[in-house]
Amino acid sequence: MSPLVAVIFDVDGTLVDSERDGHRVAFNAAFAEAGLPDRWDVATYGQLLKITGGARRLAFWFKNAGRGPVEADELAQRLHKRKTEIMRQLVRDGRVQARPGAHQLIDELAASGVQIHVATTGTRAWVEPLLDRIFGDRFHTVITGTEVSDLKPSPAVYLEVLARTSCPPESAVAVEDSANGVAAALAAGLRCVAAHNTYTRDDDLSGAALVTDRLTDPALVEWFRNRVRRAR
Repeated sequence: MSPLVAVIFDVDGTLVDSERDGHRVAFNAAFAEAGLPDRWDVATYGQLLKITGGARRLAFWFKNAGRGPVEADELAQRLHKRKTEIMRQLVRDGRVQARPGAHQLIDELAASGVQIHVATTGTRAWVEPLLDRIFGDRFHTVITGTEVSDLKPSPAVYLEVLARTSCPPESAVAVEDSANGVAAALAAGLRCVAAHNTYTRDDDLSGAALVTDRLTDPALVEWFRNRVRRAR
């Protein structure tokens, strides 16, 4: 096994608890502002998370509600722009928090000399202020859905991180929470550790080297410690 040089984190549901009380709230606020009757409850939003990318999620919803493809796509783009603005405000208001154990894991990896990167399908407009607010300047490279339009389960965002850092995939590990995320990491040639959450508990994460339900799991912590020791 190659020495561990880099760890690449997903954001939504992995580093932060952002879906149920962050993105979902922002989508519903955007619906209300636009005078639309659409609302996503917790269960509905969980199903929609199978579709990566907020604009794509909206377009899918509108098309299935009977709107034509052109109207659905245009409405999705307009609402997604406003939703992103609302999400930025939720971040500023402290409504989105780190998952338990995220700070400790990042601190331990950083202290060991491992480079820490981010590969997310979220847009930079809200990802960057969120990472800055919660974690500070901890990440060497941050690639988002703004720079890479081909979203997970495509490996594009991971491949972009690897290309920009010149890191061979066998020397890096991805940390994910969902089936789409694990598939993207594996397709990029990466090992993957998965910490599922309430929304992704039933996802098939069997491709990951380790699957747990929290970042504080001793098995996950020890998994990284063992590989950091070998790298040293």
